[in-house]
Amino acid sequence: MTTEPASASASTSPDAPAEVASAGTPATPKGLAAEATRRRTFAVISHPDAGKSTLTEALALHAKMISEAGAVHGKAGRRSTVSDWMEMEKARGISVSSTALQFNYKSGESEPNDPISVINLVDTPGHSDFSEDTYRVLTAVDAAVMLIDAAKGLEPQTLKLFQVCRHRGIPVITVINKWDRPGQTPLELLDEIHERIGLTPTPLYWPVGIAGDFRGLLRRGEDGAPQEYIRFTRTAGGATIAPEEILDADAAAARDGSDWETAVEESELLSASGQDHDQEMFLAGQTSPVIFASAMLNFGVRQILDTLVALAPAPGPRDDIKGASREVTDPFSAVVFKVQAGMDTSHRDRLAFMRIVSGVFERGMVVTHAQTGKPFTTKYAQTVFGRERSTVESAYPGDVVGLVNATALAPGHTLFTDKKVEFPPIPSFAPEHFSVLRAESASKYKQFRRAVEQLDSEGVVQVLRNDIRGDAAPVMAAVGPMQFEVVAARMKAEFSVEARMEGLPYALARRTDAESATELGRQRGVEVFTRSDGVMLALISDKWRLQYLQKELPELTLEPLVATAD
Repeated sequence: MTTEPASASASTSPDAPAEVASAGTPATPKGLAAEATRRRTFAVISHPDAGKSTLTEALALHAKMISEAGAVHGKAGRRSTVSDWMEMEKARGISVSSTALQFNYKSGESEPNDPISVINLVDTPGHSDFSEDTYRVLTAVDAAVMLIDAAKGLEPQTLKLFQVCRHRGIPVITVINKWDRPGQTPLELLDEIHERIGLTPTPLYWPVGIAGDFRGLLRRGEDGAPQEYIRFTRTAGGATIAPEEILDADAAAARDGSDWETAVEESELLSASGQDHDQEMFLAGQTSPVIFASAMLNFGVRQILDTLVALAPAPGPRDDIKGASREVTDPFSAVVFKVQAGMDTSHRDRLAFMRIVSGVFERGMVVTHAQTGKPFTTKYAQTVFGRERSTVESAYPGDVVGLVNATALAPGHTLFTDKKVEFPPIPSFAPEHFSVLRAESASKYKQFRRAVEQLDSEGVVQVLRNDIRGDAAPVMAAVGPMQFEVVAARMKAEFSVEARMEGLPYALARRTDAESATELGRQRGVEVFTRSDGVMLALISDKWRLQYLQKELPELTLEPLVATAD
């Protein structure tokens, strides 16, 4: 199999590491634990247009994986970011799929003999229509960076995603982005975070200069006292790393006068309010370290990486489906959290992303697929950097590895060696939008069916069928309508199938059973389908029709689907 060095674009830095550094396969639990300790696996979450993909690219730039950032995607004549590879993403300037990036990083605060950290960063879809994909990603990470637009503050999608993090016990680092543009005051933003989500913000770096006049960052000490002033210099278009000048308090006061003094006073006010960092409270989900930044200008980006290395938790034990703890030093196990096809248009392959939970992964090893009990050979295993890939020979807990053409794998599946282990499945969201999918040309029926099967297995949409509509007209069920656009675009791009959607007049889905299906099928405003996993769903026109059925036919099974985001 032909492979390429891990890179993000043609502008890859000549001194970028060709592959993620590894100490070799550890022969002992101690060596394996040391490898896990070097890992930081996190997701970037936010409302659409808060700058997630731009930040992802800026982080890769500071890790020297690329030499020049791609700037704003979707603008004529300018490149898209490395993590946005679908044509739809490039055209609209939004992320509609999750992507994984892996790279080495040596913190500026590291000692010469400190090990190099391995960063596994999973960029998530920004649009709320793809919240199910984001939820899957959050099952595979150990921490999250919550990105907030300085002007807009907390937005609905951000709040929803934070609740997912809280539910899963994922510690959150808050980055207030776009400080180079006019926005709210920093204290107003902190008050909003505390009041709306009950999280105590504990800034590690405080902005010098108001929103729209970003000079630099005051680095706060343990007691809130200013340790130093990090002053940034703009580069052309923010395409390269912004130079930093480190000043002590006296030099900072001489350089930026009243702006520095205001920052110092506000930092002291934070300490008086008890808003200094406490690691135990952070890991317990009670506080969130805060950094102010401009991903577009590359201001504050190094500080984000340093904070992740210093404070974010390394991979730890995970409970299996029986509630037993799987330690990182146990034999190999992994969870599939994402399946994606169409990343390589030359080969039309299918990549299953797995998060390694325990043990050592070695390419070519034979593992067991927990859901089928069948052996699975991992001959084609790759690390991913955006759309580019390189073959991975070994990987460790916390790493994200892509298995090529793993057609038997689906999100939530477990792989293992030695004694059987199975991790809890990833539940599906309750769909709210429904459309019949049809091929424009009957001659393309085989390609149509193959495309539907692939998109269903990836979890792009839920596919529903019944005897009346048949296989030629399956029903697509989605959390948001933009998922339908992705289906149509990918069918055309990857299978050369023109397809059309016909909306259905349903707004609710409820789980039902075979005993109830016959009577439900007689009711107006109701249609019963079977999902590809065998679950029977009753689609209902509106909440009033549902209330009528529950009142008049209480013996029928109409159960809510699990709301996984709650």
